Amino acid sequence: MQQQFTAWFTAWQMSYAAPLAVAAVVAIILLISLFVHLLLHRVLLPFLSRLGEKRGHSWQSALTQNRLFHRLAFLFQGILFQLQCQFWLHNSSDVRDVLVICAQVWTMLFALLALFALLDVLLSLAARSSTASQLPLRGIFQGLKLIAAILCVILVVALLMGRSPVFLFSGLGAMTAVLMLVFKDPILGLVAGIQLSANDMLKINDWLEMPKYGADGAVIDIGLTTVKVRNWDNTITTIPTYALISDSFKNWRAMSESGGRRIKRSLNIDSTSIHFLSQMQLEELKKAELLAPYIAQKAEEVTAWNASLSGDLTTLLNGRRLTNIGTFRAWLEAFIRTHPQIHKGMTLMVRQLAPTPDGLPVEIYAFTNTTVWREYELIQSDIFDHVFAVLPAFGLRVHQTPTGNDMRHLGRQDEA
Repeated sequence: MQQQFTAWFTAWQMSYAAPLAVAAVVAIILLISLFVHLLLHRVLLPFLSRLGEKRGHSWQSALTQNRLFHRLAFLFQGILFQLQCQFWLHNSSDVRDVLVICAQVWTMLFALLALFALLDVLLSLAARSSTASQLPLRGIFQGLKLIAAILCVILVVALLMGRSPVFLFSGLGAMTAVLMLVFKDPILGLVAGIQLSANDMLKINDWLEMPKYGADGAVIDIGLTTVKVRNWDNTITTIPTYALISDSFKNWRAMSESGGRRIKRSLNIDSTSIHFLSQMQLEELKKAELLAPYIAQKAEEVTAWNASLSGDLTTLLNGRRLTNIGTFRAWLEAFIRTHPQIHKGMTLMVRQLAPTPDGLPVEIYAFTNTTVWREYELIQSDIFDHVFAVLPAFGLRVHQTPTGNDMRHLGRQDEA
């Protein structure tokens, strides 16, 4: 077409026929490009946007929300502009070479942006899937974006320099140490993200506990270089992704999925309150439904044991007797087993720990039938509220270090 315009302008005896022909062809190319731009951005893309909004949360809306069609439209315009320049401008024209190079740079740029948008679409669709949403895809996609951006920059530079991209890739070998230093965190983060995903070590919404970084809360984002944790006080802790591979952390997901959360708490019994039960105390404790079978069984066992002895049973050193602490443990275990909010399919026991200067610890080891934090704390508190109130019925006391008020009370007694 450039040659035809040149022939026409020459036939009309116009000065500067060749430059005018180039200007005319470029003007036609720009007009066609403008027409295509208006057609795409004023007609087609608004129609697709309205269609995506009507679809709500479907995959069509994900395509429009991440501007994938807009970037594809610009990509198509760049390809169309390049084809027009190559078809209508003469091969030896300097203007043609400049416009083609600009169109190629434009095409590479929007091809990269379209790839970014496509990855964002896939990430948006994955977030709506219960399975895919648990994978650290965000970090992996960020790594892919980084690699694609580096390749695009190399191709653009090679195009502008008029050299083969292989030449630039060979030059990168000498800069490997510098590149490793500059991109150390992204590279480590990408490898860590793949390991976290492959080994199923961490997912979005997992309860992560990592004291070294002050993290104790739910994972809200797994990125290429960082993992964000929303702590229970609503602060945000940022952890390097590779630290989750190099350091240890606690993931509470297994507890949540098991359906039961552990109660492991002890109460310290004052050792001076431990004694054998008298007959009157036994008769009183038999009134408890949870204790009656235990006392009857133990009384029969103790009677049979003592009957086999020939020693003097009037002394406490001979024979066997029921103790208030042992009976309390039996009642406490029966109470826990019959509690409606304790998981019956998991470990349940009441045990004594080694005595300490703070008394004799009696520990409850059981699991609630819920993993919800608030409900778990309420169940645990209700159990220990009741246990502390029941202790006097067994003649037991909780060990408590003397307070300042106790000391003042003793001082007043001495003065009196």
